[in-house]
Amino acid sequence: MKEVTVQELKEKKEAGDDFFLLDVREGWEYEVSNIEGVHIPLGELPDRISELEDQRDAEFIVMCRSGGRSGKAAEFLTAQGFSNVHNLKGGMTAWGKEIDPSVPVA
Repeated sequence: MKEVTVQELKEKKEAGDDFFLLDVREGWEYEVSNIEGVHIPLGELPDRISELEDQRDAEFIVMCRSGGRSGKAAEFLTAQGFSNVHNLKGGMTAWGKEIDPSVPVA
């Protein structure tokens, strides 16, 4: 599975790169903190994949709290034919530690 680091994500955001950030955490986690990704909880992803169809050719970066759920989501998307999918290594936990310590991690 392809991965990106939080530093690489920060650089992509700052450069204005074109990518699709998908946050697969639960709703309450997303409410506590988020970095402006599209929110579809992992458990809802199979039923809501049609919402992503128009982004099929985009670069996807999938995130969660620590990288486990986003890894499962990345594998699922790849199996569904999305070809440019990356897991955010360390998730929001790494973002809070390495990029923005003011971001609470639930």
